[in-house]
Amino acid sequence: MAEGKAEGEGGDRTVLITGVGRGLGRALALEMARRGHTVIGCSRSVEHIESLKSLLSDHLFLQVDIRSDVSVAQFAKQVLDSKGLPDIIVNSAGTINRNNKFWDVPAEEADSVIDTNVKGIANMLRHFVPPMIQKKRGIIVNFSSGWGRSPAAMVAPYCASKWAVEGLTRSVAKELPQGLAIVSLSPGVVNTDMLASCFGAGGASQYQTPDSWAPKAATLLLNLTAADNGAILSVS
Repeated sequence: MAEGKAEGEGGDRTVLITGVGRGLGRALALEMARRGHTVIGCSRSVEHIESLKSLLSDHLFLQVDIRSDVSVAQFAKQVLDSKGLPDIIVNSAGTINRNNKFWDVPAEEADSVIDTNVKGIANMLRHFVPPMIQKKRGIIVNFSSGWGRSPAAMVAPYCASKWAVEGLTRSVAKELPQGLAIVSLSPGVVNTDMLASCFGAGGASQYQTPDSWAPKAATLLLNLTAADNGAILSVS
């Protein structure tokens, strides 16, 4: 087993991660690079992209708005032309509404949650699944949540979006040909800005950091195979 590689993860992989600018996406990108894998990342924030470029200059980081089908189409073309087909796509980009009863959540805030968490994944699938089918390989990991499997008050738009991710993932799993896999992944409870928006900074600080979460997540993701198609997973 190569130094820095976990058992079962194989050789160098190309891993595409959305929402790479901060939180879980950023931590996972840094961990994958540390293990010697090629990372492709996207974020809406130019500042976050430039920060990652300064740390990981040999990898590819681009400013992309995954809510826009046009933006994702351009991103997919650039990725496929410059880096080829990713081995693993991790749809980690996500946002959450501020704690509020559903009828008090502003329409634009609810729209942002659905557009990012659901339409963002749909756009990625639309432009990356066809070349995966052509190559007869590829793993797609859609970030869900414990709140995509059980309800919670005050975050109804977020719960709805993650329930949609679960349904979308399981449905697409039935459509994929042999050799490909799509899974839903609940990251678990991690101290991110999103968690702090729900629990407050003090409450969120009681949980693991993204940096401590990332090695466990990376090992799980790198060990996925086509046999895992349709799996409902969690990072323990």
